[in-house]
Amino acid sequence: MTGRDPRPDADELPVGTDADEAVAADTATADAAAAADETALDQAGLPREGAAGTGRPPHRASLAHRLYNGEAGLDVVGRSRLIYRITAVVVLLCIAAAVFRGFNFGIDFAGGNSFRLPGSTEQLAEVQEAAEEAGADVASAQVVGGNTLLLRTGALDNDTERAVVDALASAAGVQPDQVSPEAVSAEWGQDITNQALIALAVFLVAVIAFLALRFQPKMAVGAIAALVHDIVITAGVYAVVGFEVSPSTVIGFLTILGFSLYDTVVVFDKVDENTRDLDKSPRMTWGEAANLAVNQTLMRSINTSVIALLPVAGLLFVGAGLLGVGTLKDLALVLFVGLAAGAYSSIFLATPIVADLKEREPEVQALRRRVLARRSSQARQGAAPATAAGPVASARRAGGAARRASGVALAEREEDLGPARADVVVESPESVRPDPGRTAQPSRSGATAAPRPGARPQQPGTRRAGGRKRR
Repeated sequence: MTGRDPRPDADELPVGTDADEAVAADTATADAAAAADETALDQAGLPREGAAGTGRPPHRASLAHRLYNGEAGLDVVGRSRLIYRITAVVVLLCIAAAVFRGFNFGIDFAGGNSFRLPGSTEQLAEVQEAAEEAGADVASAQVVGGNTLLLRTGALDNDTERAVVDALASAAGVQPDQVSPEAVSAEWGQDITNQALIALAVFLVAVIAFLALRFQPKMAVGAIAALVHDIVITAGVYAVVGFEVSPSTVIGFLTILGFSLYDTVVVFDKVDENTRDLDKSPRMTWGEAANLAVNQTLMRSINTSVIALLPVAGLLFVGAGLLGVGTLKDLALVLFVGLAAGAYSSIFLATPIVADLKEREPEVQALRRRVLARRSSQARQGAAPATAAGPVASARRAGGAARRASGVALAEREEDLGPARADVVVESPESVRPDPGRTAQPSRSGATAAPRPGARPQQPGTRRAGGRKRR
C-alpha cells in the first residue's frame, strides 16, 4: 500500500504560492549574506555576540600570517572600556607634564639673540665656551649648512652683544665683521603662535565638515577625539624631553594632524562599507561590523605607520642621538611621537568611540536585538531535538501581506522583539509541524473539515480520501 504524497499537484497550488516562493528566495538570499558575514567574522578570529563557541578560527597560524590576512582577531570595540581607561591615564600624565614641567621655548618665541659665523664642527665647543665666558646664556649651538656656526642666546644688551662678537671671532679665528649678530623679538614668536592656532582651527573645521558630509557626524566626533589625543600626547612627551620649542615644532604639529586624519579616514571608509545596508538584514551588529573593519585595515595601518616612522627614527636617533647633529631634532621628535600616537588613535580609539555612539541609536539597538534573536534561534535549532517542548516565537505578523512585503521571515525570541511582541503569534512546535499520517478528510455531507493550524489549505473536491483525483 503506497502512502499518499503530501505535496500537492501543480493545479492544486494555492493562489499565494508565487508570493511565498518570492519570500523564500529573499529569505535564502538574506541567510546567504548573513552566513558570508559570519564567515568573515570567524576568519578574522572575532567573537560574535550571543553565539557560544564561535569567533575563533580552528587553527592558529603565526602572528605575521594572521596580520597579513586580516585575521589578527583584535576585539577593539568589545574592549573599548579598557582602552578608554588606559588612554585616559596616559593623557592625564601628559597634561600634568605640560602644566607642571612646562615647555622650553626658543628665542623665536621668548626673544633673544643669534650669532652666525664661519666655522666647523671641531670649533663648535670652543666657540660656545667663549660666548658663555663673555656673558651670554647660550640656548643652543649647532652647525648649519656644513660650514656655518649658529648660536642662540638669551636677550643681550648692546655692550654684552659686542663683547660676545669679539669673543666668537677670536675663538673661531675670523674677523669680527664676519660674525652676524641678530636680535629676535618675542612678538615675532607670538605672531607665529597666533597663525598656527588659526591654521589649526581652520583645519579642524574642515575635517569636521568633510567627515560629516562624507560619512556621518558621529565619525567626525571620533576623528576629532583622535586628533586631540595626538596633540596632547605629543605635547606631553615634548615637555618631558625638554627639547626647544621652535617654528619647526609648530610645523611638525600640523603635519602629524594630517597623517592621523589620513589613517583614520582609511579605517572609517572600511567601516562605512561594512555597515552599509546593515539594517536591511540581521547579518551582524554594528559593533561587529566596525570591529571587522578595524581588523581588515590593520595591516595597512601598520605598514603605513612603519614606513613613515623609519626615516623619522633615523633622523631622531641616528642623526641627533648618535651623530650629535641636532639641526632638526625638534621636528624629528614631534613627528616620531605624533605618528606613533596617530597610528594608535586611528586603530584603537576613533572606531570604538563611533561604535559606542552608534549603539545608542534606536535603529542600531533594534538591529542588535534582531541579530541576537536570529543567532539564538539558530542555536536552538541546531542543539535542541525535533520534539523539544517549549514555545517558539515565529515572526508571522497579523496579515500575510505585511510578511510578504518584508521579504524575510525570522525566528526571534519573544523577549528580543521589544514592543512589537504583542503582534507576534506564539505557537508550539507540534502545532506547526506537518503530520504525514493525517490529511484533511471531507465529511459525509461534502464539507471539508477545518484544516489544522499550520497545514496548507486544500481546494475542496480535488482529491478523494484515498488520494485519487475526482474525475
